[in-house]
Amino acid sequence: MKNKVFFPAIALSALLLAGCNQDKDVKLDTVEKKASYGIGLNIGRELGNEDVKMDADAIYAGIVDAMADNEPKLSMEEIQEAFRGLQERAEAKQAALADEAAKASEAFLAENAKKDGVTVTPSGLQYEVITSVEEGESPAATDKVRVHYHGTLITGEVFDSSVERGQPAEFPVNGVIRGWVEALQMMKVGEKWKLYIPAELAYGARSPSPKIPANSALIFEVELLDILDK
Repeated sequence: MKNKVFFPAIALSALLLAGCNQDKDVKLDTVEKKASYGIGLNIGRELGNEDVKMDADAIYAGIVDAMADNEPKLSMEEIQEAFRGLQERAEAKQAALADEAAKASEAFLAENAKKDGVTVTPSGLQYEVITSVEEGESPAATDKVRVHYHGTLITGEVFDSSVERGQPAEFPVNGVIRGWVEALQMMKVGEKWKLYIPAELAYGARSPSPKIPANSALIFEVELLDILDK
């Protein structure tokens, strides 16, 4: 789900790691060695989070040649071509995942709209009321609200939850995704709704985080706790 150009970071990592070696039993008995090891851990973790598996031996060979001023084993054109190839693979994978998410989301929402208790608005937003309040105030788009929420993909995978953090969120109604803006203005303080938000009312064709593929429908349980600064 990642969609970022990470090759310059790899080049920087190689320079930072230049003082290290490949001895698995290296003694970390000086401040410099301990700091170098810490840098190595951080860089290794960052590279480990990438979709493309990098070759540690090849990275090390590049470090050695650069620091020893050896003749590079590859021309800059070959290296740039390799970078472009990996980037093209990553972009193709992202496009495939986005298309898959779009199809799955469309099918899910079509079926969900048939469920008892689910209301579909003209925009395509779907919601069901979990806890209703007969009398209460509803926020305007310009109001700030306090809410508890629990967000999942249609697979049930949690991507964000103030409930799990144990800390309500506060934000302006018009400062969030369109599906929330629409729903919050219909809710009364004290109510809890379950929202089924089409991608076009959420993040659309972009991926806001590795946890949310592009073109994903999102599901939120939202409890409107209070309207602030009325």
